[in-house]
Amino acid sequence: MLIRVVTQKLREYKPETENMPFHYRLIGKDKYAIFSFIQSINTTFGMSIWEQTALLLAKPKWTKVQRQVDVVNKRIISCRTVNNNSERKVFDKMLRAIDEYMIELRDGKREASKRYEISLLRKQFGQGRLLTIDKECADLYLRSKSGKEYFIDITSAKPNMKEFKAMKKKILIWQAIRLTGYPKRKVEGRIAIPYNPYAPQPYERWTLRGLYDLKRSEVMIGKEFWNFIAQEDVYCDLLEVFEEAGKTLKPIIDKTFAQFR
Repeated sequence: MLIRVVTQKLREYKPETENMPFHYRLIGKDKYAIFSFIQSINTTFGMSIWEQTALLLAKPKWTKVQRQVDVVNKRIISCRTVNNNSERKVFDKMLRAIDEYMIELRDGKREASKRYEISLLRKQFGQGRLLTIDKECADLYLRSKSGKEYFIDITSAKPNMKEFKAMKKKILIWQAIRLTGYPKRKVEGRIAIPYNPYAPQPYERWTLRGLYDLKRSEVMIGKEFWNFIAQEDVYCDLLEVFEEAGKTLKPIIDKTFAQFR
């Protein structure tokens, strides 16, 4: 998969800007082309490689695995499905409870707790009007043998505070949607960061403090994420797979960027 995706990217690659006279003279045209390609491949990682890698690792260990799912009340459907707004309902008291809870987290009056969140949302079941929620896709869906569901948002390595808050509210709404469909459903929303940019130091972004239930792995970073997906210790093996793919790709990478010298 890695070789196929990167090879296709190399075949289609064309620098966005044809002439960068100052950059070319300072660092070299070929070096700048490589830099431009790395920026492009980073987008591919975010949109494709992480999800596809997770899918391959998860399939043998989970009852159901799917990427890019539309979070709706009952069925598990692809984000490509259209005209299903009627299946994305939430009781307005649930949304109000989420807003109040987010304020408590923001003001430091409460620390995040997944158990409390689910209990809070279940208490609001059947309360108020049913509202339709805008379509929002989860990057990855997993269902365990016990029937527990996980909706996972795979995000960039360094989200800012605004992004962390938005993601927190988003996964709370995902849980509310699923519980509106069936209040006894076992469901969790989680955030995944594919690698720790601060390694070997721990990921200790101040933006996480109090906002997420880190004790219950609401945010999974690097090794923790990949091992959870695969349900075994695969992280070092996964790095070796990327390294092996890199060795195979090296000749075509060298050939592609030689033309920019």
